[in-house]
Order: sequence, then C-alpha cells, then structure tokens
Amino acid sequence: MLPNHNTMIRLGPGGTPHGVSGTKASMKYLKEEGLNAMEVQFVRGARMKESTAESIGEEAEKYGIHLSIHAPYYINLNSEKDETIEKSKERIMKSSRLGDIMGAEIITVHAGYYSGMDSDEATEIIGDGVVECADKIKEEVLDVKIGLEQMGRRKSWGTLEEIKKVMNRTDVAVPVLDFAHYHARYGGILRTEGDFRDLFKKYEKISDGPLHSHFSSIKYNETGEKEHLDLMDYEPDFRLLAPILKEKGYDITVICETPELDRDSLRMKNILGL
Repeated sequence: MLPNHNTMIRLGPGGTPHGVSGTKASMKYLKEEGLNAMEVQFVRGARMKESTAESIGEEAEKYGIHLSIHAPYYINLNSEKDETIEKSKERIMKSSRLGDIMGAEIITVHAGYYSGMDSDEATEIIGDGVVECADKIKEEVLDVKIGLEQMGRRKSWGTLEEIKKVMNRTDVAVPVLDFAHYHARYGGILRTEGDFRDLFKKYEKISDGPLHSHFSSIKYNETGEKEHLDLMDYEPDFRLLAPILKEKGYDITVICETPELDRDSLRMKNILGL
C-alpha cells in the first residue's frame, strides 16, 4: 500500500514527560520537542475533574497534540466476581467520558483475564462487557473508541484473533497493536523485518487503519511480559519496524511506553527520519 500524502505518523509518550509538571503542561512541552501525541495515563484510576480534562483538551488542540487515554489497569471483564466486572465497566465509562471532554479518540483497555476459561468462553464474556460499554458510549454520544490492547502475558485475554471477535459485535471496539506485548507473549517473535510484516498482515485482516499502537523494548520469560525496557535495548528492534510504518497508507500513532518516554519518542522520530 502506497502512503497517502495526507497520512501521518504521530509520536509521543505514554504519560507525562520527564521533568514536566502535569498533563496540561505537557502539551506545549511536547510541541516544542517536536512530538505530536500523548497517551494520558489513568492507570491508577480515572479521577480527573471534568474541568481539568477540558483545559487539557484545549491545550492539546492549541499545540496539535493527538490525545488518547489508557484506562485503569484494574479492569477485568471476565472476573469471577460480578462486582469486579461492574466496577470494570464503570472505569471504562468514566475514562470514556473524560476522553470525550478532552478530545481523546481512543480509550486503551486491558480487557481481562481468562480466569480458568478457554479462549472462546472468555471472549464471549469480555465481549458482553465491551458491547455494554459501547452501547452506553453511543447512547451518551461520546466520540471515543474502546481500544482493545494486545496483551503480553499468556494468562491475559487479548490476541488479535480474540479482539477481532469482539470487533465483530460492535464498531466502537478497535485493536491497539502493542509490539512489545506481541513479542513477549510469543517468546520473542519479532526478530526480522519480515516478522513485523507478518504482524501487519494479521492486523490488516481485522482493520484497515488508522492504527493506534504502543512500542517499547521488553523483558519476558515463558509466561510472557515481565517489564518494559528502553528503546535501545532493541528487543524488539524499532529500526526493523520504521520502514514499514513509513510505507503505510493510513494514519499511525506510536505511543512510547519505555521508561524514557518522550526521549525515546524522539529517538523513534530520528530513526523514522521525520
């Protein structure tokens, strides 16, 4: 696919850049650095005031920063406890409402665990929870998508095949491609440019873009993901991914999830030659 001249690769950190005081102040800082995306982290809870979300959105628009949100980690739509499932849906909805106010397009979600079930059973139950949230999003006329993230631990729900089954049930759900998670879940699978191309073939079977994605290097073992590492640990190697990103004909956002955050986003920008 040849790139369209209007397509864009957006780069930025998952969280506030080092040395910056708060999300609102990050917008001007990222613009001055030459970055144009940020994933706001609600991972410990979506406790932001609506007025704060509104002011962040205004700053993001002013400085041309493309926003997304990472919903709280404490989400499991396939818990053995009904209370946990209900709270999980509430967390997705609270993130979605704040995201809509802020102008964030994607609410990235770790949807749940297998909890002793097989893939089909877990996918059915998780799908029920996602569809319920999607219906509320439509009912409240919120301009956001639920981004179902590929997960890096084998006990976690979230392969592309599973995500596709939920996408078949609602157009509010979209995939979030996490290159490090994919690498870790399958024992270090991204070793060559061809490996990255194979992953894109799988992605493009379920979505024709735009692509919201995460990148970092990653430490892993036989159970999958252990911890995120800096870009220059080259595990996986962003230099193998860069030429593929540049040839795609749809918008791509790459959120940097390394400990270096915006610093590694700038290294990605340099590798891409942007």
